[in-house]
Amino acid sequence: MTRENLPHPTVATVVEQEGRYLMVHEHRDNKWVYNQPAGHIENGEHIIDAAIRETLEETAWLVEPTAIAGISMYHAPNGISYLRTTLIAKPVRHHPERALDPDIHEAVWLSYEELLEKSEQMRSPIVLKVINDVRQGQTYPLAMLYEHR
Repeated sequence: MTRENLPHPTVATVVEQEGRYLMVHEHRDNKWVYNQPAGHIENGEHIIDAAIRETLEETAWLVEPTAIAGISMYHAPNGISYLRTTLIAKPVRHHPERALDPDIHEAVWLSYEELLEKSEQMRSPIVLKVINDVRQGQTYPLAMLYEHR
């Protein structure tokens, strides 16, 4: 098996504040979609650090991870498999002066009802699944994540 055929390790962050969820509106595979702030974990980077970095880069929000929402495997239509660790985080501070990643059109706060209305526009089925899991209290402690160097 070549490296290109291995699943891509990614991280995503569920950020909720006053009943609204921080989402990114981005252009992927020739369509506009919504997703949690998410991205690839860099070589040597801890999952928690990757979640903080990706959320800041994609939304201009500094967040503090508080729990794990889940680990999932997504086999995308483009033929790539993504091993996704989703963390739950609380917003700490907004940095409106920061430019967002070029692939991101905007960062938006959406209510659960608005997310349901846009369900056909989610980047993958995992987006709403993980929010539903969190809403039902299905979370895990951050202490489950550890690394050795």
